[in-house]
Amino acid sequence: MRAARLIKMVLLLQSRPSMTAAELAEELEVSERTVTRDAQALSEAGVPVYAERGRAGGYRLIGGYRTRLTGLHRGEAEALFLSGLPGALREMGLEDAASAARLKVSAALLPSLRDASRSAAQRFHLDAPTWWSEPKTPELLPAVADAVWDDRRVVARYRKGEAEVERELEPYGLVLKAGVWYLCARVQGASGAFRVYRIDRFTAVEPGEERFSRDADFDLPGFWEERAAQFARAILRAEVVVRLSPEGVRVLPHVLDRLSVREALARAAAPDAEGWVTVTVPVESEEVAHTQLAGLGPEVEVLAPESLRARFTADALRLGRLYGT
Repeated sequence: MRAARLIKMVLLLQSRPSMTAAELAEELEVSERTVTRDAQALSEAGVPVYAERGRAGGYRLIGGYRTRLTGLHRGEAEALFLSGLPGALREMGLEDAASAARLKVSAALLPSLRDASRSAAQRFHLDAPTWWSEPKTPELLPAVADAVWDDRRVVARYRKGEAEVERELEPYGLVLKAGVWYLCARVQGASGAFRVYRIDRFTAVEPGEERFSRDADFDLPGFWEERAAQFARAILRAEVVVRLSPEGVRVLPHVLDRLSVREALARAAAPDAEGWVTVTVPVESEEVAHTQLAGLGPEVEVLAPESLRARFTADALRLGRLYGT
């Protein structure tokens, strides 16, 4: 533990002109007294750590000293490519590896480039979860992530409706979509098919001793795009006919499936004399469509099915009573 801390201290001092005891203590998560002892230990070991006293003082390396302990190990190198996803790294248990990797890269850079990581972090940040949601990290995510990195088969139990099912899986990749984690895996057995599982539905994950040979042709982004499109279409089991104002045409892709709306509008006839367009669009169900289309207010008129039109007629009457008209 202390050896790793001493190495980190050297890398920190190598990446910056100087650091105060308080700054080092914060980075190393120790007390300033421990920083003083560690600096003394480094000095005794031959590392030229120099302490400057006074208000503007601190610790620095002298004589252009550079350590050779900057080589990345595999875990750090893999985590480095995910360093733009701090929340995801933390949830997968890779935050420390990414921090060490960034520090080693910074230490290996020329002095004029050592602020590059900080400069980039100040300008770009990816926040994956959707608005007004409180994402919950699945308890088993770190175990699944370890198996993905290690190409190791797992035996997983997951909730499927009211029952639990056990499968032996080859975990190929993880996807974070709108704050929800998914596993893309190949099922062991007769089918050998690739499937998608929600991590928060796993109840147990047992890594096996055996590693699997990864299919070199497997394309995670392409696979996810295809399955996501299939899923979106599979849940659209009903249709509604609506009449839309120009504003309704503009807003509709924000409340229904964007691709389906685009295709429906492309098939629609020309606008009527009032500029309104009549389209038939697929929806998940009448109940879901009622909730989604209600957001368009007076910019949409439901024509069919009659039962959905009746729902909106009742809504209009209730609104009239509420607002006194």
